[in-house]
Amino acid sequence: MSTKECCHHDEERRQLPRRVFAAILGFILLILLVIFLIWIILRPTKPRFILQDATVYAFNLSSTGDTPSPITPTPNTLTLTMQVTLAAFNPNHRIGVYYTKLDAYAAYRGQQVSVATSLPATYQGHRDTSVWSPYLYATAVPVSPFTLQILQQDKTSGGILVNVKVNGRVKWKVGTWVSGIYHINVNCPAYLRLAGDRDDAIGFAGPAVKFQLFQTCIVDV
Repeated sequence: MSTKECCHHDEERRQLPRRVFAAILGFILLILLVIFLIWIILRPTKPRFILQDATVYAFNLSSTGDTPSPITPTPNTLTLTMQVTLAAFNPNHRIGVYYTKLDAYAAYRGQQVSVATSLPATYQGHRDTSVWSPYLYATAVPVSPFTLQILQQDKTSGGILVNVKVNGRVKWKVGTWVSGIYHINVNCPAYLRLAGDRDDAIGFAGPAVKFQLFQTCIVDV
């Protein structure tokens, strides 16, 4: 083999890693370009949730009235019955949304104060709206020792901020293609007026109190 042929083979071996790197880089850029074009065409946007109203049948937090023991302090308990109306809007023109599992519950000061209520699984087409009206329940649920004092402060101000939350799973649908599962978390603040005259019992007067809210919710997907 001549010296010229050896030099030629050495040059090809030196260029091989460069060619492999260029091919990999080109493939990555192609994938990124496809993803960018899909994003430009579809313009995916997460769903929008609105808390339309809340009807409160019972919201009472009280102590047992016994003298608390330093070893076993008397628990505060919460009884809650409320119905909320939640509306979800799909703003996408080319993407459908499968709500495969959704659970709604009420929270106060970061503490869950009702059992989770399952919402019906729903498919939401392009620019469609879905509405749910779940009941949220809690019967003599123990709450943290500081909740009664904080709720008494809220009573003085005339209202209480309850968060209606929805957690679950969604899928996206484009044509016949359906994506994997994504988690969705919805937080809807609801400001409710309080009633009640006793220090150890705080709640709402009357058999039912309905609040028209139309509150925009925070949605994370």
